[in-house]
Formats: sequence, C-alpha cells, structure tokens
Amino acid sequence: MTAKLPKVFLYFIGAIFLINLLQSYFTELIFDEAYYWYYAQKMAWGYFDHPPMVALLIKIGTSFLPGELGVRFMSCVLSILSLIILWLLIDNPKKNNFIPHFFILVFSMTLMNAYGFFTLPDTPLLFFTTLFLYYYKKFIAAPSVLLAIALGVVMAALMYSKYHAVLVIIFVLLSNIKLVLNKYAWLAVIIALLCYTPHFIWLFQNDFISIKYHISERPNRGYEFGDFTLGFFINLVALFGFTFPWIYKALFKTKSTDQFTKALLFLIYGVLLFFFVSSFNRRIQTQWIIVICIPLVVLAFNFMVQNDNAKKWIFRMGLVNIVILLYARLALVYPPLSPLVYEAHGNKEWVGALQSQIGTTPVVFENSYRLAPMYAFYSGSTTFSLNNIMYRQNQYSIDESESKIQHERVLYVSKYMKQGDISFEMPNKSLFYGTYIEDFESFRKLRCYIADVAVSRTKNDEITLKVYNPYAKSIALDKLSFHIAYLNQYKQVEETMPITTVPFTDGTTTLKPKDTTHFRFMLPTLAKDTPAYFKVAISENGLYMGLNGENVKLE
Repeated sequence: MTAKLPKVFLYFIGAIFLINLLQSYFTELIFDEAYYWYYAQKMAWGYFDHPPMVALLIKIGTSFLPGELGVRFMSCVLSILSLIILWLLIDNPKKNNFIPHFFILVFSMTLMNAYGFFTLPDTPLLFFTTLFLYYYKKFIAAPSVLLAIALGVVMAALMYSKYHAVLVIIFVLLSNIKLVLNKYAWLAVIIALLCYTPHFIWLFQNDFISIKYHISERPNRGYEFGDFTLGFFINLVALFGFTFPWIYKALFKTKSTDQFTKALLFLIYGVLLFFFVSSFNRRIQTQWIIVICIPLVVLAFNFMVQNDNAKKWIFRMGLVNIVILLYARLALVYPPLSPLVYEAHGNKEWVGALQSQIGTTPVVFENSYRLAPMYAFYSGSTTFSLNNIMYRQNQYSIDESESKIQHERVLYVSKYMKQGDISFEMPNKSLFYGTYIEDFESFRKLRCYIADVAVSRTKNDEITLKVYNPYAKSIALDKLSFHIAYLNQYKQVEETMPITTVPFTDGTTTLKPKDTTHFRFMLPTLAKDTPAYFKVAISENGLYMGLNGENVKLE
C-alpha cells in the first residue's frame, strides 16, 4: 500500500504521527479515556456503554507501553492508517499536486484532529468507516469471495467500535439496493454476523442491558430548540471550523455520477437526516455525527482541486483552524495557556493529594464512573463507583468491581458531603469530602422486577415485586429498606418514598442466594402531579438507594 504513496505524503504522515505521539505522552488522560482504560483491565465481548473495540486498543497499547502513551498508542496508529486509506480513496489524477492541501483539509477538522491521539470509541469508528469504504469501493468494481470476507470482517469491526456504526452500514447499503441480489454481498453480511456473534451472546447474557439503557432507560429532558435542534446545526459547523462553508458547498455541488459517490452522498445525508430528526427528541453530541467527516474529505478534496476559489479558501481557513487547534493542543499540556480548566488538567495533582492522605485505602466514589477510574489509573489503588437512584448505571453496575471492596475499610467520597474525614480540591476548585467506612458492604446487583401487569395511576392496587439475589450468599432483610422512585415523562427522578414490602412466605428473613423472593407492596400516594413512571430501589446498610429496578410505566 505504501508503495503508491509519494515521499512528500510520507513526510506529512511521519510528522503528524510524531506530533500525536508527543501529545499522547505529555497530555494527562481525560475522564472518558480513564473509563475505557478501566474497561481494558478485564477484557470482555461487551461493556455497559459500548462494544469492546476501544478496550482492545488500550489493552494492546498498554501491553508494551506505560502510562498515557500506552492508552493512546493504537489511536495514533489508526489515525495515520485512516489518512493513508482516505488518500487511496481519492481517484483524482491531479491529487499528487495537492498533497499539502489534503493534509490541511484533514488536519483542520476539529474532531479528526482530536481523535488523532485521544482513545475513544470514535477513533476506531473513523478508522473502520474508512476501511469499510475502501473495501466497498473495490467490491462494487469487482465482487469476489475475498472482498466479501474482508467487507464482512470490517463491518463487524465497525459494530465492535460503536453502535452508531450501524448507520454507516445501512446508508451505504441503501445506496445500492441491487446488492440484495448479489451473492457476495450476502456472504459479507453472513461473515459480519458470525464475527459479531460473541457480542450478541454477551448482550443476551447481560439481559441486553446496554440496548435497554440507550433506547428506553436513559433519562432525557423536555425539548429545547436552542440546545437540541439549533445545537445540532452548531455541531455541523463545529466539525469543520472556518472551512465549513466550502466543505458543505462541496457536498451540495457533488452529483451522484457513480455508485461509490452515491454511497458517500447517501452516508452523509442519511446520517445528517437521522440526527436532525433525533434532535427533536434529545441533545445531539458533536461526536455522534463525526462519521460524515470521512466521505466529506473525499468530496471536499475533489471539489477543491477543481475549484480555485474553494482551493484558496479551504487552504487559508484550514491554516487558521490548524493554528487554533495546535494552540488548544498545547494548552492541554500546559494549562496556563488555557482560559478554562479542561478535564485533562490537574488529574495527577488531585489524585496525588488524595493518595497522600489515605495511602492504599480503597476509595468508593458516589455516582462517578469518571473519578473512580481516573483515581485508579494514577494511584494504582482499588476504586468503585457506587451508583444510586439519582445517577445512572455504568460498567461498575455489571462487573465484579463491587466484590473487591466488600468488608474493607474504605474512603467514601461524595460531592454531596459538606464535611468529612478527608478533603481534596479538584482542578476546577470544587471541594470534595470523604469519610471512612470501617466495614463496607453493598448489594448493588440486587434486581427488582414488577409483574408484567398494568399499574394504574389512580387505583392503589397491590403490586407483586420479585427480588433476585445474584450473590452467592444470603442477605438479611433487616439490612435492606425498599423505596419507590417516581419519575416524570423524561425519566428523571422527581421524588423518592419508602415502601413497606411483605414477603409472600411468612417467616422470610433473608434473600436466598441465586434465588428470587416474592413480596407484596402498595404504591404510596403522591401529593404532586401524577408521575409517568416509577421504579423500585433498595437501600442497604443505610447507603442511598441503588438502581435496582427498571422503569415501570403508570397507566
């Protein structure tokens, strides 16, 4: 592949790779990277929030490189490979005359620049989107068994990167409906499904918890034009900075002259339409639409080569973008350059300040899948995120991390505390307190199920509650208290109230291990407006109630 690349192109590639390696080494982790590093400490076929590709990249990098560079090394490699494949996707005969223009175009794209070194699920998503388009272009030119296998494997890798990848596959396939009659296309689909089967099995074994959360359990809020739909359009500008007018002009001017260009257009417009419609329901994050950058590089470069005005202004505005982005990247390493405290600033400092006070004592962070892995990364200590009813589930809800701190002396850290045994300051000047718990015990994996019957808003009928104990030991009921959380139509907790549960079997005093216990209870009456949902929650040993039940709609 590299034999086709001009020397000037390789010089640019080498320079960018070196810059990204240096950035990776000198920049502290951001919270999401720490969370995905935590994924990689125990490899699995799936995780609560995402498929496992990001964990695999970190596992590979940290197997031979320490610290932040190990976490980010594979991202640096994939970003460079993405640039090479993107270059090969461009067929313009004049492209070798515009190598600097290509790199200015790509390097000036904000998130393409950032994901050159940050290790996030979007990093492999961008790489495998590029590789998917590369093999798809070859496939439509001359289908074969080998290309079908390659396409299938890459489609699976896309889906192992991020669930949003399904949009890439669907819109490209929709651009070429005739593929339903192509035996090689069906072979590619079968290969993809076979390769993705381990993740399907993981989802089944974990009660499809990831899908349920993203589709139905995730809290939302009322529609706000400025933050939802207008925010979507602002994101479209933010992706490209000052070059956005000419990049979108390239999109609007491009005609579907061949099957591959048609696929690029379908991918771009399909993703834009999908998230535009979604913006009437929720806030759209910039990275959700990042895949359009890949086809737009191809379209914008071809348009730039043919249009002198676009060439001039993309070059000029691209340089402006790059200067700003390089300054921002320097500010990640040297905080005094930044007017704002970014999440890559000061993490070693606050971790060191806390560790100097508590030594190797395990730390339980209340409601923070961000602070728990960050502290673990920089301290090497055991941590846990204790998630309660006012937060959300995450990887700490489903893995074995809870078992590591049972009956240990721990420091319990909560942002809601006003005083404690220990205090430490975060880089943004917020003050956290921690208090010691001598014999910590939690049962966050207890699951509450409501019988599959309609629950009335007005009738105070008796409700059957099933509580499953997944632990290998009995749990005394006197350690537990049951509560109801009432939620509004956006699945936000409005109020919590205690409830009295009565076991079906007289004399029941424990939850038996690996068994289900049945209870009866009645919903408490609310003085406020009637809620839309409720869920059952359990508090153990006086801890704030957990995320034990699913949302139940009130009829």
